[in-house]
Amino acid sequence: MNRPLIGLVILVIAGAIGGGWYYWRSSRAQPAPVTMAVEAPPPPAAPQEAAPVHPVPEAGPDFGNAPLPALNDSDPAIRNALDQVFGAATVMQYLAPENIIRRIVVTVDNLARQKAPLQQRPVGTAPGAFIAAGDELHASIDPKNYARYQPMVSVIRNLDLQRLTALYVHFYPLFQRSYEDLGYPNAYFNDRLVEVIDILLATPTPAAPPELVRPNVMYLYADPAIEARPAGQKLLMRMGADNAKAVKAKLMELRAAVTAAPIKHK
Repeated sequence: MNRPLIGLVILVIAGAIGGGWYYWRSSRAQPAPVTMAVEAPPPPAAPQEAAPVHPVPEAGPDFGNAPLPALNDSDPAIRNALDQVFGAATVMQYLAPENIIRRIVVTVDNLARQKAPLQQRPVGTAPGAFIAAGDELHASIDPKNYARYQPMVSVIRNLDLQRLTALYVHFYPLFQRSYEDLGYPNAYFNDRLVEVIDILLATPTPAAPPELVRPNVMYLYADPAIEARPAGQKLLMRMGADNAKAVKAKLMELRAAVTAAPIKHK
């Protein structure tokens, strides 16, 4: 584990922690149309001459040497590659069928923001409905809710990191192009991944299930300090301590890999 492999792992992690995103829609809420817009205007771009902090190594032969498709035509290629890594059944179960790379990039970028829009996620929600304990005035996350995330967390625990590394490196130019299209023409997607990983790893572990409020159809965290946290942190807190611990352990390994000196292909 000494080469960048975060990008495709984030796809699964984003799904595991994104069953309802930073708030929870009731069954009365209507789904919003898919949009690839970011949640907020991007920060000022880095100087054009700046080099990446965490450069991606050259691609190897694992997924062939054929030219990459254009970003807008990349869904069949990336889906076929993901089938090889995760298995076709897993990909069919969890993965959104369109705009795969763009959805991954938008999701990664938004995990560091206060809101991560539901309609932009690359992976489907956790099965079942969100479970809250209590009533409309005094509610908290029901621990029974945590079981909904266990199948996705199991996928994370069993990731083939070597294959994911090869896949990510092979398709990295498309991830980078998508990131530039978001408004970061002089920044690097791999660097943003490291930044997001650090934010997720800094997520605190609540001593008890967080309390909730429901001012309208959506639940919010009752504690304003929690509600103000980045979306990725709030998602990890929502999935329960054991699941969050497993995800964070994998993220620690991945961060060590993505920040290590790249190994030359033999």
